[in-house]
Amino acid sequence: MKAILFDIDGTLIDSGGAGTRALTRAFEDIFGIGDAFNDISMAGKTDPQIMRDALWRYQIASNDDNHVDLLKLRYIDFLKEEIKISNGRRIMPGIRELLDHLGELNVQVGLLTGNLEDGATIKLDAFGLSGYFSFGAFGSDDEDRNRLLPIAVERIKQNRDISIRPEDVIVIGDTPLDAECAKVHGAVSVLVATGPYDLETLNGIGADFLYSDLSDTDSLIRSLEIF
Repeated sequence: MKAILFDIDGTLIDSGGAGTRALTRAFEDIFGIGDAFNDISMAGKTDPQIMRDALWRYQIASNDDNHVDLLKLRYIDFLKEEIKISNGRRIMPGIRELLDHLGELNVQVGLLTGNLEDGATIKLDAFGLSGYFSFGAFGSDDEDRNRLLPIAVERIKQNRDISIRPEDVIVIGDTPLDAECAKVHGAVSVLVATGPYDLETLNGIGADFLYSDLSDTDSLIRSLEIF
């Protein structure tokens, strides 16, 4: 039995910047600072990490959980609005076909994402993708992405009474941090160049598999030995 854990932004979907706009609105609404996330790297980080980065940048007690909790609530409120009006949002090439195919195989399909769980649901619902995923690990579970894989594995055990070894987990993402969170647990890492990093950059990361996109479903299934 294998488990495949998908990142969301840049891997499954492009929200058209809805998440960034919602975070920006939340920060300005609470602290009165506009464009707070300009020049703050977000790729591969968990939402709470990104929030703390901005709090630290503007010297607003980044270790204060009350500030982070308030930002989370306002972010979710604004994300519900932004995802509905987001121009240019799209599902990445081959994703729906791949998920349909995986649903026919003996494999556990879940999420490993830096998104808050509520944020992940909002984004995936907007594309009709939520139904493909019955479990996952999220930025709301732990701010450190490298700790999320064991959480996802434990949820499979709790919810389905299936034990899966970390080395039988495949993590699919679009940033170096996606590969890192797989490697620290001995899992298989798959990187796809549909996010902020091009193939040349990702090629130096040391992922087990690298694709320009996930449109060649049969090739991916064969390469990962998912039958």
